[in-house]
Amino acid sequence: MSIARSACTLQCEQHPYRIKLDDGSVIQTRTVVVATGSRYRRLDIPDAARFDGNGVYYGATQLEAPLCQDEPVVIVGGGNSAGQAAIFLSSFATKVYLLVRGPNLKTNMSKYLISRIEASPTIILKTRTTVVALEGGDRLEGIRCMDHLTGESEDHEVRRLFMMAGADPNTSWVSGCLSLDTKGFIKTGTSVLADSSLQRAPYPLEANVPGVFAVGDVRAESVKRVASAVGEGSMCIQFVHRALANQ
Repeated sequence: MSIARSACTLQCEQHPYRIKLDDGSVIQTRTVVVATGSRYRRLDIPDAARFDGNGVYYGATQLEAPLCQDEPVVIVGGGNSAGQAAIFLSSFATKVYLLVRGPNLKTNMSKYLISRIEASPTIILKTRTTVVALEGGDRLEGIRCMDHLTGESEDHEVRRLFMMAGADPNTSWVSGCLSLDTKGFIKTGTSVLADSSLQRAPYPLEANVPGVFAVGDVRAESVKRVASAVGEGSMCIQFVHRALANQ
């Protein structure tokens, strides 16, 4: 086991495959399971990371909800996760400001969520709006947002901001080796038939390179849930054994 080491590149031109680590060492292997997940998109604001966990959150669960009791909150994002968070937190907060970069919610959010948001007196939708500044000392105390249509900025005294703007996959180290979809997630199974170097039908979790698998959030078309990722990881092991037996 290699503890606290990051994989820098995957070389799959020849077998066994080679994985270069950040300390310069190289691991040779006959099979690879990629389970590197994804990173939450963050605010493009200098020094924003200092508020992580101190007013800026990346999930709206039963742990964060009591913190929002009887005070306003801000949610950044226009997808289903942002919509679900807005509806959930509206039961606790006095106001829920939902900030989206686009002109509406129709592009990325389900209709049933849009209907519930429009019907809620607590949720205030602000389109074409982004957060441009965070204010506070040790903890978040306020934000400044800008309307990109009018150019006007607006300050809000809030202590809780939820970033629900999606995630980017940790696949930069396998680019050039594995087939990725348009968002950078690893394609597996039947989706790699056209660009596969396999001499057989790919296994369900197998990438375009034989014996290389992807599981969890890093895999294209995965459910993006913890339980699903654990299940895929367990299921993948039987395919690893099959791949080894065919080598």
